[in-house]
Amino acid sequence: MLFRTFNELKPYCIMNQITTCTFLKIEGLTNKWWAFKQMQIGIRALNRVEGLSFYKLLGSGGKKGFSAVPNFGTYVLLCVWDSEENAQEFITNNAFYLSYAQKSSEHFTIFLKSAEVHGKWAGTQPFKPAEKLELEKPVLVLTRATIRFSKLISFWRRVGKVSQSLDNYRGLSFSIGVGEWPLIQQATLSLWKTQAEMLDYAYTNPKHKEVVMLTRKLKWYKEEMFARFVPYKAEGVWEGKDVKNLI
Repeated sequence: MLFRTFNELKPYCIMNQITTCTFLKIEGLTNKWWAFKQMQIGIRALNRVEGLSFYKLLGSGGKKGFSAVPNFGTYVLLCVWDSEENAQEFITNNAFYLSYAQKSSEHFTIFLKSAEVHGKWAGTQPFKPAEKLELEKPVLVLTRATIRFSKLISFWRRVGKVSQSLDNYRGLSFSIGVGEWPLIQQATLSLWKTQAEMLDYAYTNPKHKEVVMLTRKLKWYKEEMFARFVPYKAEGVWEGKDVKNLI
């Protein structure tokens, strides 16, 4: 049969969906100003990309986790694709991406399959879980929240302890705090060598446990999302090293 119904196509779309996270390091005032402007200007270019179902161009903070201190030298492009072919076409030929890569001193991309998702991002749930996590395999964790305006002081007084607790933690390969808007919309991306080591941090680290408890008690978030991904490929250079060994 030549034509398929939407329900027949849906499982195919879920199985082929991938997410990419591209990390870009920017140096020099001219390049940093250009990158800062792309937080708005870049939206026009990304809206026209074939196979791109969801994206966020994110600034970064000065620490590994949630941070109120901006870092104008690092940006992250998070994209959800209908297929890896769409992602590779974008990385290879898209003018906006190539300009960004050219202006960066270093950049790398992690390719991911969604495994577990709870909550929403801007009222939507863009990730379609299709993979199973394994305790002894790598995992990338996304935590994202919109903080209630009335809770900003309470939140920022306490959250720095969690960022500090990530320093040199066993099994952590890479972590960065990112955000759409300073102070209010924040996220953390952390890559772990194994899911077992990530769970050890999540459930035994006292600072992390304390903030999780306070989140529920004080109702800091207007909207939140927690997602886990299976990383299966990494390309590029970061801190002078080939990132293939990250996973």
